[in-house]
Amino acid sequence: MRIAIYGRPSQSNRCDEAKQIFSQLNQLGIEYTVHQAYYDSLEKFVEFPEKCTTFSTELTEKSVDYLVSIGGDGTFLESLPYVVKAGIPILGINTGKLGFLSLIPKDNIEPAIRALINKKFTVQNRSLLSLKTDDTIFGKNNYALNEVCVQRKDTSTMVTIHTYINGEFLNSYWADGLIIATPTGSTAYSLSCSGPILLPEDSSFILTPIAPHNLNVRPVVIPDSCIITLKVEGRTPEYLVSLDSRSVAVDNSKELTICKASFGVSLVELPDYSFAKTLRTKLNWGKDLRNE
Repeated sequence: MRIAIYGRPSQSNRCDEAKQIFSQLNQLGIEYTVHQAYYDSLEKFVEFPEKCTTFSTELTEKSVDYLVSIGGDGTFLESLPYVVKAGIPILGINTGKLGFLSLIPKDNIEPAIRALINKKFTVQNRSLLSLKTDDTIFGKNNYALNEVCVQRKDTSTMVTIHTYINGEFLNSYWADGLIIATPTGSTAYSLSCSGPILLPEDSSFILTPIAPHNLNVRPVVIPDSCIITLKVEGRTPEYLVSLDSRSVAVDNSKELTICKASFGVSLVELPDYSFAKTLRTKLNWGKDLRNE
């Protein structure tokens, strides 16, 4: 088995956690390749194998069996361009905080890797959102696992987002912005704006307004077969468009088309880390904190 390792070259990933993780990989005799920037940041702190290789471009289908993301959900999302087109499954080791994508605690990497070796896992296919514009503002990586977000660029004024579903006018959102979320993204930004939680296998998208001026405007769940068209107006000449953690400023004249991507993301799910258990654990459902 050969895996790729992706992490952010940050101070928090340079110390004991990274040493522990790579030490366990070495003890298990796992062959791995490390993202170049991450490798450079750890080289003085971690004992890598003499023949350790690195990568900095998109991986091919047969180059590795899995990608392991070390960090939080943001790190997990950053790793997608390296494997998504090749269909390489991703496993997230959580050294961050909440973590709905990076599920495996850093102390449990050995049983997680052993589960990969012994094929004791399932692979979930998660849907992606695809963003289309006349000039492809995000290049070939015009997709998002969590959400596409349209929001104001100037913090002093709202925007008006004219929204169409399959060509039919739905609403003009007068708000700070609008989130179009996947089921995976239902526990991310959309949730913080009072959006509903969907199961990962659900075939739906969520339209969640950000701080709408009209209090009777609420999130809407639509089939993922729908094509969403957005036209934005505002007092300023530009607004912001985000695909997960990537964002660009866009001219008000630009129209956005959002739909389900023709490909998805493969996520490794281990037996002890189901979505239902993750919700209970991460959100403290069923716990009476008064007794703790």
